[in-house]
Amino acid sequence: MRTDLFDFELPASSIALRPASPRDSARMLIVQPDGVLRDRIISDLPHWLEAGDQLVVNDTKVIAAQLKGRRIGRETEPKIEATLIRRLDGSRWKALVRPAKKLVAGDRIRFGNEGKVCLLGHLDAEVEAKGEEGEVTLAFSFHGPTLDQAIGDLGSPPLPPYIASKRTPDERDASDYQTMFAQAEGAVAAPTAGLHFTPALESALRGRGIGLHQVTLHVGAGTFLPVKTEDTAGHKMHSEWGSITAETARALNAARRDGGRIVAVGTTSLRLIESATVEDGTIEPFEGETAIFITPGYRFRAVDILLTNFHLPRSTLFMLVSAFSGLETMKKAYAHAIAQGYRFYSYGDACLLFRAPEHTFPDP
Repeated sequence: MRTDLFDFELPASSIALRPASPRDSARMLIVQPDGVLRDRIISDLPHWLEAGDQLVVNDTKVIAAQLKGRRIGRETEPKIEATLIRRLDGSRWKALVRPAKKLVAGDRIRFGNEGKVCLLGHLDAEVEAKGEEGEVTLAFSFHGPTLDQAIGDLGSPPLPPYIASKRTPDERDASDYQTMFAQAEGAVAAPTAGLHFTPALESALRGRGIGLHQVTLHVGAGTFLPVKTEDTAGHKMHSEWGSITAETARALNAARRDGGRIVAVGTTSLRLIESATVEDGTIEPFEGETAIFITPGYRFRAVDILLTNFHLPRSTLFMLVSAFSGLETMKKAYAHAIAQGYRFYSYGDACLLFRAPEHTFPDP
């Protein structure tokens, strides 16, 4: 499909720079299968679900993947910023660096800054290889848990560029940018739909007979990238590592057999579930990489309802929600959200989408 079909105008004032407090007080736009829109708040979520429905949340934890340092070993020592995006082994990471033009293979970078010194000393890395668009392979001087500790000491959570460009990240973001479910370290971006949950909301959901299950998908930096090709067919998704246990797969399949619906909390949970679901609709255990790219015309096999934030124009995530609820329905929903002052993106409000009948989708 043409990428420009997924474009829309978003006022800068619509971008949320801080989350709602309390988290479950954020607004929630209900998008029903017939396209009817209703304005609610997150704490109303239990009333829009039924006993036997099963929520699936992503328990990934955002690591301190943003590192600042300088190139060493040559005449000049320019400042270097690196965002770790994918672990390769115990000592090597793929990273996005700025300015990439200052680096060549074989260069050394020393990470650390005044006032925030790693207990193990400075953290050095060698540029092992350079790729496209600022991507490099970094081989660190530490390995395994020692490297993890050094990154945790020196790094900071990598806030999305549409927030970091408007204000300086601070200590509040260290907690604001983690969900209450975060436990499996490995993400460089938060599964933002999960940011709306509180213990009170979880208790209310369980009290209504709604199940809650955890899966893991380590969200990568590719989630922030717009689609630059003129046609969606030319876009290449970044792969991300995910896991669904056999126990979780059995529980979800049993609930579906009993008439329960699968409610994905966030596009990350949805993409992982759909990656693990076979043709007949059975959800299988999963562990590995997924690069699933969902656009209108995709036939959903498992997920019935999606809770998600409001996404960027021309992004793979807006394409996904358009596949789920219909492109025209989502354009109408987003226009309504903008007009009514909903807050967009990672720290913003949410929408609850009920899957549209498949015949409403245009041909890809």
